Amino acid sequence: MTAPLPAAPPGSSPPGSSPPGSDADRAARTALTWLAEPGNRTVWSMVQSYGAPETLDRLMRGACPEAALQASVLARMADFDPERLADANLRRAEQLGARIVVPADEEWPSRVDALSVLELDQPGRLGRDVRPPLCVWVRGAWPLGQALERSVAVVGARAATGYGKQVTGDIAYGLAEHGWTVVSGGAFGIDAAAHRATLAAGGLTVAVLACGVDRPYPAGNAAMFDRIAETGLLISEWPPDAEPLKHRFLIRNRVIAAATVGTVVVEAAARSGAIQTMNRVLALRRPAMVVPGPVTSAMSVGCHELLRAHPETTLVTGLPHVLETVGRMGEYYTDAPRGPEHRRDALDEESALVLEAVPAKGTATSEELAARAGLALRTVLRRLSLLELAGLVERRDDGFALARPDPRTDPRPDPSAREATR
Repeated sequence: MTAPLPAAPPGSSPPGSSPPGSDADRAARTALTWLAEPGNRTVWSMVQSYGAPETLDRLMRGACPEAALQASVLARMADFDPERLADANLRRAEQLGARIVVPADEEWPSRVDALSVLELDQPGRLGRDVRPPLCVWVRGAWPLGQALERSVAVVGARAATGYGKQVTGDIAYGLAEHGWTVVSGGAFGIDAAAHRATLAAGGLTVAVLACGVDRPYPAGNAAMFDRIAETGLLISEWPPDAEPLKHRFLIRNRVIAAATVGTVVVEAAARSGAIQTMNRVLALRRPAMVVPGPVTSAMSVGCHELLRAHPETTLVTGLPHVLETVGRMGEYYTDAPRGPEHRRDALDEESALVLEAVPAKGTATSEELAARAGLALRTVLRRLSLLELAGLVERRDDGFALARPDPRTDPRPDPSAREATR
């Protein structure tokens, strides 16, 4: 295993390197993202130690501490000119109205830097190479860091059910109304439902893409992407024209997990990219919220397994639970669900026993009520007086009966319905 490279102190530039945020630094970062897939821990460590321009030069000279990375770089170096690539990228960005954001920029979303220490107990490159982005392509007017400061990711299955889309729409719309940015991946299903509900609420939504910001994928969501670019943000680690390759969606998911305050998964099958995203959320110790579904639905199997396997996940059934989880302490509070309140709910134990002893139909004497309730006659008489004042019983010539509510002023059900609930 290759020994980790020493990282430069935060905020400093390695000796002899171009200053962070300079044109040379930006150009090198875009070239490095083209040479190696984002998240590569060796490339990221080299940039931390040597700076982006020096790292690019070393890789092109074959001075790479990892054989697999060097082989990948060599495979991509055919007809590779980093200066020409950088120039083409910048011209393309200008045509799109897009920009390249790097860690030295004020709008850099600092929350993604948590990926610098993320370690996953998963085999393969995708579980190992999860380091922060070297740069991000941004299409849209909002400052990236500001847009993501109060953000919640909403993710889930592409083959979403009507139930999943409805729950997603309610949560996303409500988050937007409360001033939260809704982040998702732009896919069909839950992702699209989250973006569209946010747009309908006039809120801010960010789509994190696994291809260039100029390539609407899936094409069926092209109109939605155009609306997001106008009012929100399209972002990607890959340069314009980059293809939406399958493994890039899995690489992309770590950014969704790291850039947001917390993540909600609404529906997910047993094998799902949304589950992979949630694994990164859990590893980062961010709020991981799971919406349960019908036990008969294949689209909720992954959600239920997350709840079973990870006690640190939070079960949420709607917007109030999500707000309570991601908000500051005391910012949002959710009352426990309760049934409709009745006047009898406030009765003391003895009064409740007396009221229960009153027959649903007809009358009973105080002596009969005392026998039924198992209370002293004096106690029953006192409680009957209180129940009369409360309008729950009424005195008649032959004893006591349940009060007859006026349907025009009293919404209580007919007393005879009490028998069905005993």
